[in-house]
This record gives sequence, C-alpha cells and structure tokens, in this order.
Amino acid sequence: MATAEAYALVFAAGLITALATGLGAVPFFLAEEVSDRANVALWGVASGIMLVASAFGLLPEGLAAGRPLVVAAGLLAGVLLVVVAHEWLADADIDPREYEAANFRKLVLVLGVLTVHSFPEGIAIGVAFAELNLGADGALAAGVPALAVAMTVAISVHNVPEGVAISIPLRDMEVSPWRMVGWSVFSSLPQPLGAVFAFGFVRLAAPLLPFGFGFAAGAMAYLVASEFIPEALAIGADLAGSGYRELAAGIGAGGVGMWLLLVFV
Repeated sequence: MATAEAYALVFAAGLITALATGLGAVPFFLAEEVSDRANVALWGVASGIMLVASAFGLLPEGLAAGRPLVVAAGLLAGVLLVVVAHEWLADADIDPREYEAANFRKLVLVLGVLTVHSFPEGIAIGVAFAELNLGADGALAAGVPALAVAMTVAISVHNVPEGVAISIPLRDMEVSPWRMVGWSVFSSLPQPLGAVFAFGFVRLAAPLLPFGFGFAAGAMAYLVASEFIPEALAIGADLAGSGYRELAAGIGAGGVGMWLLLVFV
C-alpha cells in the first residue's frame, strides 16, 4: 500500500502542473498581448508532447503490464470520458471574465466545472506514478519513474497555452498580471486532486493498471484531437496558411522533445 510520502509526491507533481498554468500570464507582464503565431505554436508544442507521451509512454507501459484487450478497453473509456465531459461542459461554459465578478458560491460551482475539464490530465499524472518504487520505510527505493517525469512535463507544458487563453479576456478587463496568474492557477487546481485519486485507485486495484494506462492515453489523445488542435486552428485562422505551419512546427518540436525525454530520463 502506498504511503503518505508517495501521495504527497504525486500531489506535488500535480501542483507543479497547476502552477505551470500561471506561466501563461507571464508574457502580459512584458507586453500587451501574445501574438497569434506564438499562441498557435504553443498549442502545437502541447499537442506534440501529449501525443508522443501517450503513444510512446502510456501505451507501452500498459501493454507491458497487461493484455492488449484491457488496454484497448481503457483507451475507449478515456475517449468516452472526454466526450461526456465536453457534452456536459457545452451547457456550462465558463468565461474567465466571470472569475472576477463571482462570489464564493459561484466560484465553488466554477471549480466544479473546472474539475470535469481538468480531470483527464490529473488522471494521466496519477497513473504515470503508479509504479513508484518505495522502500519499507516509505522512502524512495529508486528514482521517480521516467514516465511520471515525462507526464508531469507534458501536462505542465499543455497548461501554459491554457493560461494564455484564460489571461487574454482578463487582460481586456484590465485585470493586473498577478491576478491573471492567480486565476490561471485556480483553473488547474483540480489536477493535483485528480492525480492523487488516480494514483490511489491504480495502487489499490493493481489488476486495473493496464486499463489505467490505456484510459490516460485515450483521454490525452482525444483531448489533442478534439480540443488542442481545433483551438490552435481557430486562433491561427487569420494567419498566412491559416496557422497550419505554426501548428505543425509546434507539434514537431514538442513531439521530438518529449521523445528525447522518454528515451534519456
């Protein structure tokens, strides 16, 4: 059974990814806006990282831990989670402008919506830590699994353009950059909680670990296809080439960077 130290480590990894969302507001300390070209490229980098992490990190781990049919079932379940979440969120769309005007009760409701949005990312982090090797005294018996490091990096990079997207409408309201950082981090606070939940689940139900790896991979890949790439192309619609070049360059850079991380960490 995992110790309190293990859960604390997983929570810390999830918190790092949440804090990374705040980096999306950093450019607004220096400039009035982030260019569409840079924004499209950022979404591309996040897409490339997530696709490679799923295909060359999560899926091989799942296949090594169990039968392909179980991993495939997890893949399908991960896709279905994102589909259902998107359907639910379609009627509960949250505009970052509402953060500033919301009272406590409204913010709690907003956080509930954000939990649904962020849950797949938190699950991916928690599952990636499933094979964390702890000694009898609860101390690390070996290093943190390479996949756990890779997924923490992947989700963190993904959260940067999320932070930019949250900060842009707040900038229009003349919200201070520090408050934009705070609201960006707030939007990803469910991730460390989702990471702890998923970690505890796969540690307690070890036979479901292959399913968990497939689930995380399916959710990540479908998020890229249904959210990241359409968001990037919508932002780049007015660019020369409709943003496809910036998106492709970002996907290539992010994918190569994640592949190197998986190979050498």
